[in-house]
Amino acid sequence: MSLVERQRQFLEAAQKHFGTSKAVRPRELFGVSNSAKIVEGGIQLGVVNLDNVKDDVEALIFGCVLRFPPEDEVYFAVLVRKDRANFLARLTEMKRLGAEAKGTGEDTEFALEAAGDSDESEAPETSIKYSARNNLVPIYLAGDGRLWLRNAKFWDSLTFDLSPFGPSTEPDQIVVALYPPTASARRSLLAREFIGWLGSLVGREKIHEVPVWADTATLGPSMRRMPSTIPVNEIESAIESLGGHYPDGEVRRFHAALNFLDHKHFVILSGLSGTGKTQLALKYARAVHGLTSNTAPDPLLFECPVRPEWTDPTGLTGYYDVLTNRYVVPTFLEAVLVATAHRESPVFVILDEMNLARVEYYLSDVLSSIESGGALQLHSNGVPLEGTTGASVRAEIPLPSNLYIIGTINVDETTNPVSDKVLDRASVIDMSTVDVAGFLASLAARHPELQAASDASEQRLTEIHGLLEQHSLGFGYRVIEEFVRYHAFDAGHLQNSADSVTDQLLVQKILVKLRGSERQRPLLTALDRACEGLPRARNYIRKLLDDLDEFGSFQSMR
Repeated sequence: MSLVERQRQFLEAAQKHFGTSKAVRPRELFGVSNSAKIVEGGIQLGVVNLDNVKDDVEALIFGCVLRFPPEDEVYFAVLVRKDRANFLARLTEMKRLGAEAKGTGEDTEFALEAAGDSDESEAPETSIKYSARNNLVPIYLAGDGRLWLRNAKFWDSLTFDLSPFGPSTEPDQIVVALYPPTASARRSLLAREFIGWLGSLVGREKIHEVPVWADTATLGPSMRRMPSTIPVNEIESAIESLGGHYPDGEVRRFHAALNFLDHKHFVILSGLSGTGKTQLALKYARAVHGLTSNTAPDPLLFECPVRPEWTDPTGLTGYYDVLTNRYVVPTFLEAVLVATAHRESPVFVILDEMNLARVEYYLSDVLSSIESGGALQLHSNGVPLEGTTGASVRAEIPLPSNLYIIGTINVDETTNPVSDKVLDRASVIDMSTVDVAGFLASLAARHPELQAASDASEQRLTEIHGLLEQHSLGFGYRVIEEFVRYHAFDAGHLQNSADSVTDQLLVQKILVKLRGSERQRPLLTALDRACEGLPRARNYIRKLLDDLDEFGSFQSMR
């Protein structure tokens, strides 16, 4: 889309929002020499020809733009309607003063081309020069929220008493739009700050964001499909092409659990660390959105790592920060806002390691909203607050039906048990089953350069995993893949023997997690036999056996 085209579309949207007639022609302040710029204490909206403004004008609209790196453009339009009498009075007064000055030879010929020259600006003072024409009028929005005009030279600062240069004008409202459009609630920090700053000048109630450009570049047709409408075979194939290995029907069970209700989509994935719980959620979302790469940006996918200190809902639903005068929007709330704005698209939010904190403490408001269909209560202000992502945050917001919540949990000494209250409201899928041989074959097929390392690892990994699995001490796909990649690196750089590398890795990646009591003595004995020919691993296991004999229990990381 060309620059001229998006300027035209913005002005049309602004005029529609303002409800003015077609007779009102917006003034375009988009040029290089007459566009907006920040000055001390306010903003110069631009320089515009107002020489032929009629006294019976219905309203005035000034279209402006500011650009922020790397690529954001903030378009904003200022409406003057209720207070246009003061605006017209100021125009008349400036022409009168300019005509009087012309009679005495003290008028100023004002040239727009010299706008950047220092001698065309004036320091704050009790009087300014005027022109007999209003063909080049700089318009300023000052910290008092009012518009101030002059028709000769410029102000570089508005931090002085402007009252001698009135009457000033109160703008009715300002509409804003950001380009390029994006499905995400995230914005350039500078662009977000500018919109909030405009609100601080005129009052937040006068700032309105209007949708102008469709998100077609970001949200293609594949991102507007609900998961329940997609054949599960297609999703399974897409996940496999993204590198997922789930041979035990996990994808089908996950798909069913996430979509069998129209109003609730909440699934918890449980299992050993490293079995691909988070990756299943990520790859499923990418498959549904039609993405073929794990690195392609997905504006409808949000990862929310849970922190152990969360004891209330603010980690998910945010809070009002009195220091910045804005509402802090965490990742979860950002996902809710995006899902609310894009009802035709599925939005996925992943609560990773969700039982690092007590789930019923921080998730209580969300669980209540899921079950009752009520709204999330965010704050008590009657006016929407400016959020840290640039979006307006209402006092309450219902959970949209296109929001898919996926949690992952591990069960170990660092986590908290999940209460029945939570389990009753979710579908829980166990992902502890690990297919060592199948995963190694899949890994080698996707990465042929790892074939030799996979072959060197398979026999020992399969045998030892089988022994550990009997005691619920197995390991996941993450460990298997890193085991193989370490083998491949050593073969290319260090050239140690395959058995020597396996010996090192068993100690570094697998045996280091062993712990237990007398019930696990048969496990240690079996591992000792399985590690024949691997001196490091056997010594490590025998130390654990010595600890078991002496203390009645063993733990590698004692």
